[in-house]
Amino acid sequence: MITPEIKRKILQIVNVFETGKLEGRYDELVVMNDGPGGIPQITYGRSQTTEYSGLKNLVQRYIRSEGKYATQLSEYVSRIGKTPLSNDRVFKQLLVQAARNDPMMISVQDEFFDKTYYQPAYKFFISNGFKLPLSLLVIYDSYIHSGRVPDFLRRRFGEKIPARGGNEKEWVARYCDVRHQWLKYHSNPILRKTTYRTACFKEQIASGNWMLDQPIKVQGVVVA
Repeated sequence: MITPEIKRKILQIVNVFETGKLEGRYDELVVMNDGPGGIPQITYGRSQTTEYSGLKNLVQRYIRSEGKYATQLSEYVSRIGKTPLSNDRVFKQLLVQAARNDPMMISVQDEFFDKTYYQPAYKFFISNGFKLPLSLLVIYDSYIHSGRVPDFLRRRFGEKIPARGGNEKEWVARYCDVRHQWLKYHSNPILRKTTYRTACFKEQIASGNWMLDQPIKVQGVVVA
């Protein structure tokens, strides 16, 4: 059973992966060369959504909620994900200021990351017969980092999902292995630097922390 306490811990671990803080950094905005074709893109918010994936959805939610900076940000909506904005100083400042000065942006981000990433990850977890907290952590992180559990990675190992008679722990271990190798040898150097995520999961598997009832040290931060 995934209790609210377990969910809190899962969110905190992924927040640390993304921003280095347990509760995430809502005003965190960086530009990374990991957009389509390796172009620069904005990554923003508590768990870092990106300019070419979820940022437009997040901004639209904020505008519908009539946030303090909604009028200014509405001028950019049609351009997000179509016209590069990574060099637009005003747009970036609006996003940062909204997170720092308007509690509505905090609420909108929490709802956005839950509905866009956590809930789809939880649906995958339940519908495929998974039950263990560590399994949900691995799945949720994959949704945050890759938008899903990629089929091409699933095809690299033979273990079935639990709903089809597979062993849950074996499936998670094999998925972490192939995802780790994929990140380690990825053509994008930015992704190659993110193997700390899968390394953390492999450590938890090795220590038997399937219930996430042991403290986990993530990037120097202890999640208890």
